[in-house]
Amino acid sequence: MKPVSKDLYQHSAYVPQINLSFNQFLLDGDEPLLVHTGTNPQTEALLPRLKEALGGRPLKYIFVSHFEGDECGGLPLLLEEYPDAVTVCPEVTARQFAGFGQNVKTLVKKPREKLTTKDYELEFISYPSEMHLWEGLLAMENRRGIFFSCDLMIRRGDGDGVVIDSGWEAEISGIRHEQIPDPARLEALQKTLRTFSPSFVAAGHGPCIRLA
Repeated sequence: MKPVSKDLYQHSAYVPQINLSFNQFLLDGDEPLLVHTGTNPQTEALLPRLKEALGGRPLKYIFVSHFEGDECGGLPLLLEEYPDAVTVCPEVTARQFAGFGQNVKTLVKKPREKLTTKDYELEFISYPSEMHLWEGLLAMENRRGIFFSCDLMIRRGDGDGVVIDSGWEAEISGIRHEQIPDPARLEALQKTLRTFSPSFVAAGHGPCIRLA
């Protein structure tokens, strides 16, 4: 895994057929947290690099922003290696795990709730995610100013270890109606995002973003 920001490591799988990378992130500390699992084949590639980065330590949390293949498709495989890891997710995602017969230990979070440890503080943001505009979650790591953007703020190309420069307002304004087709919910999300001032975007797809 490649370091991209303070205590933040990235694993990336590039799919040339669609010119898009799929990124997973390890937020390191006393209670390490993985952001997304990737699809099952992507998790197979991720696991040896994750083990190396953890150096024999257990994985404490897995954050799943919403129920979709590249966010949690490899979760069963990951839990075989780290059976005590807790999956942090929205309530509708926890229901989907149960509905698919997956034995997942979940910590359900709601928008504006936090996950606070000695090393980091994640604050969760309402995210009308693509599948039926189900309630998903975005996450802001408040101590380092890292925003985990999931399927927002994406760019094509191989984003493995790549960091580009941009501005927060430009990224917020660039969220397209195809990503959140309900205009009212898109406007509400943009309004919420403007209350934060991150310094770094850990993008779910494409390069990460350093904010001026």
